[in-house]
Amino acid sequence: MDIGKTGQILLADIGGTNARFALTQSGLQPGQFDQTGPIDYVKVADFPTVREAIADVLGRRSGGKPPQRAVLAVAGPVTNNRCVMTNSPWVIDGNELQPALGFDSVHVLNDFEVVAWSLPALQPADLIPLGGQDGLPGEPLLVVGPGTGFGVSCLVERHGSRLAVVTEAGHATLPAENEREERVIACLRKRLGHVSIERGALSGSGLQNLYEALAEIDGAQVPHRDAAGITKAALEGSCPVSRATLEMFCAILGSVAGNLAVTFGARGGVYVAGGIVPRFPEFLIASAFRARFEAKGRFQDYLRNIPTRLVIKPDASFVGLKMFADHNVD
Repeated sequence: MDIGKTGQILLADIGGTNARFALTQSGLQPGQFDQTGPIDYVKVADFPTVREAIADVLGRRSGGKPPQRAVLAVAGPVTNNRCVMTNSPWVIDGNELQPALGFDSVHVLNDFEVVAWSLPALQPADLIPLGGQDGLPGEPLLVVGPGTGFGVSCLVERHGSRLAVVTEAGHATLPAENEREERVIACLRKRLGHVSIERGALSGSGLQNLYEALAEIDGAQVPHRDAAGITKAALEGSCPVSRATLEMFCAILGSVAGNLAVTFGARGGVYVAGGIVPRFPEFLIASAFRARFEAKGRFQDYLRNIPTRLVIKPDASFVGLKMFADHNVD
């Protein structure tokens, strides 16, 4: 890696509805977010292709000279530097964008891979502690995130090089820790067949599935609610089923995060991100999350030393994009 190589870089965080773009300078001080310029917000529906959206942003921002490189985070699986977006018509292909827009290189990364890259640069104000010790320097850092889906990525550092491991852990089978959770999973199995971590609990649709399953096994009559409505009713205390749903959600999140921590040996720390949990940090802290995180029998002491933290920085993805750009100079 040649940190001395400087040049302007386009950073982007591309979702199904909105895309955000910013320009930064490489080769100065790796990971310094304050060197990233203002963020442009673009509606995906306003442009037929990502190429046209980027050209529009650069036409307004770069003064006619294209950046040397681009690093793009996308909400979807990336294969061979290419992502076919699930919820939009855009296809993000770095190998096509590079010559078409005059970049020296284009890197396309999964959005949770980018969050993993951000972890070493996050500051105390960007995080809420959720228990544990300080973490061991140089050990793997794990990030999990319930949102539209359930994202998992792990940042591994060896001999000065970093690698973000991208996973599909959200599609692993949802585990049960007690009889009540077994009954919920059995109920969901009748509807879904395979009950994954994502669909069974740890996502927006998973939270709704939990709510409906708890109502069914308890014989409770409840109105239809989406994830936001369940969360609101739980926090207000206006619906016992909603509150029980959010409590189970937090407990399962703790168990799954603990399982992944021992799987990856994430003794550097475990971070919770995504769009759901930052809405109720106090509830999470008071929940069974941390107790369930540590409840691994003979490995309880191992888990007790691992810190867990909630990421509350809205633009953590741009920190990760900058970190990746500074540590991967072409």
